[in-house]
Amino acid sequence: MPTAISPIRVESLAKSGIKSIPEEYVRPKEELTNIGDIFEEEKKNEGPELPIIDLREIDSEDKEIREKCHNELKKAAMDWGVMHLINHGIPEELIGRLKAAGEGFFDLPVEEKEKHANDLQGSGSFQGYGSKLATGPSGKLEWEDYFFHCAFPEDKVDISIWPKTPQDYIPATQEYTRVLRGLVTKILAVLSVGLGLEEGRLEKEVGGMEELILQLKINYYPKCPQPELALGVEAHTDVCALTFILHNMVPGLQLFYQGKWITAKCVPNSIIMHIGDTIEILSNGKYKSILHRGLVNKDKVRISWAVFCEPPKDKIVLKPLPETVSETEPPRFPPRTFAQHMKHKLFRKTEEEEDEIEDKKFS
Repeated sequence: MPTAISPIRVESLAKSGIKSIPEEYVRPKEELTNIGDIFEEEKKNEGPELPIIDLREIDSEDKEIREKCHNELKKAAMDWGVMHLINHGIPEELIGRLKAAGEGFFDLPVEEKEKHANDLQGSGSFQGYGSKLATGPSGKLEWEDYFFHCAFPEDKVDISIWPKTPQDYIPATQEYTRVLRGLVTKILAVLSVGLGLEEGRLEKEVGGMEELILQLKINYYPKCPQPELALGVEAHTDVCALTFILHNMVPGLQLFYQGKWITAKCVPNSIIMHIGDTIEILSNGKYKSILHRGLVNKDKVRISWAVFCEPPKDKIVLKPLPETVSETEPPRFPPRTFAQHMKHKLFRKTEEEEDEIEDKKFS
């Protein structure tokens, strides 16, 4: 029986001493004009900046103070669809443990990490250690390795595929996702009220406590000898409801805002939150799912921890809620299950396509 050949990991390529990257990682010519030095990009102070939303008063007993916090969150979701959250209530010590565990896993030799390799070619399972296949419209590879698995709720988790080393990986990840799940409920409540709905409506529409799944993806972006030619993650929007991102304070995230790529600055003790396609659909486009991408660099490894909050794949039909539709604002998205939405790749936007998709009306 033939033995499956392990794919070349980007980490191995980066450590091999190559001076130029393989052709399959070089981005198409039309993308190369706007890939700059991420450290220089982060230093720029002109132009729009990703909003910083302070959640300290999200539960304030003072109605005026509470509503001010809620309105700022709602405005950022409608204008940008992405924001830095500060004073989010997740203990710094817990975040430190999660990061140490993830970094510890990626510090293991590649041969050790390969014991957790996913089986995309066989079973098609995305869970485990892997490198991105060329599934995007460009047919190019991304400069990253990753570790991916379902993290919450417990009854949907296969803990047997989680790393046993470092020892704190399992307890730190379980505790982080449990605490984050509470923040998800609070955010969804604010977004619901922002649409004129009852507090629990959006939570119910995406599956509730029993069915909304939290998927963790640790992205590992090795140093790249030619960062001006590569991308860590190509331009895309997130298909889920919400995404929460931590990182190791190395810049890389860029957002396509008002026709330009804007670099997210590194804000200490913050979590980056994206509105995903699912919430954009339910809100009939009132909340935005923004096009974004990840740049790499030649000096520092970048690691990010992304938690994708996903509705059940087939149980719920995603479509604009009746309260978000009117004669002047007809439904902008057709009814589809989450699985159908992913399959159709409705939101695989490029800069040129984005305006066309934003303006498109669906009957």
